[in-house]
Amino acid sequence: MAPQRVKGAWTARVITLFPEAFPGTLGLSLTGKAQDLGLWALETFDLRPFGIGKHKNVDDNPAGGGAGMVLRADVVAAALDQASIGTPTDRKRWPVIYLSPRGTPFSQAMAHTWAAADGVTLLCGRFEGVDQRVLDAYDITEVSLGDFVLTGGEIAAQAMLDATVRLLPGVLGNQASTEEESFSTGLLEFPQYTRPTVWADRPIPDVLQSGHHAEIAKWRQAQSEAITRERRPDLWAAHQRRKP
Repeated sequence: MAPQRVKGAWTARVITLFPEAFPGTLGLSLTGKAQDLGLWALETFDLRPFGIGKHKNVDDNPAGGGAGMVLRADVVAAALDQASIGTPTDRKRWPVIYLSPRGTPFSQAMAHTWAAADGVTLLCGRFEGVDQRVLDAYDITEVSLGDFVLTGGEIAAQAMLDATVRLLPGVLGNQASTEEESFSTGLLEFPQYTRPTVWADRPIPDVLQSGHHAEIAKWRQAQSEAITRERRPDLWAAHQRRKP
C-alpha cells in the first residue's frame, strides 16, 4: 500500500542515478511509519531520463583532463527544473543541497534548519562530481556527511534525511527525547541504563535509582560534560565559549 500524502507535509526530493536505493532505511522503523502516515513525503527523480542522446549520457570527461567523469550541467539542470516544480524559490523555505565531500559539514543544527523548512531537494553526486556551473546557477549549497569519500551521495542523503525527519512533529512521538540527545545542547549525551539493575556484576549508578530528580539531572549534566571534554574537545571548547 502506498504511503498517505498529507497536504502540506514536509517533503524530500532526491535527484539520483539510483532511485531504487530509496527509501532504504528511511522506510523502516519510525521514519517509515511516519512516511506511511503522511507526516513526511519522499520523491525521487531519476537522473538518467534527462541524459543526452541515444544512450542517455549524463556525464562527460572533465575539462582540462584528468581521471573519471563529471555530471553534465545541462543534464543536472533539467532534473533540477523538474524537481523544483511546485516548490518555493526561497532557499530558506526549500534548501537545495548537493551532497559533496567538500561541502559544509552536516550537523544537528542543520537538521533543525531543514526540518523547519517546507522541504528539501538533495542532489546525489556520482563519479568525479557535478559541473560547477550548475551549482552556481541554481544557488546550490554543498553539504558533506564527513571527512571521507563515498561512491555516491545516496547513503549520505539517507543519513541526513533520517536526522531531519525524526525532528518533524509527531515522528518520534516523544519530543523530549530529541531535546536530551547528543548535540541538542552542544554536548554529547550522558550514559543510559535499564534493567536488570545489576548485570555482570555491574550495577546501575545509585543516583539513577534514587528517585531524586534534581540529583539525577545534575549527574547527567556532569556526565555529558565529562564525556564531551574527553571525546570532543572541539565541542567542549565551543560549549565553554557559550558560557556567560
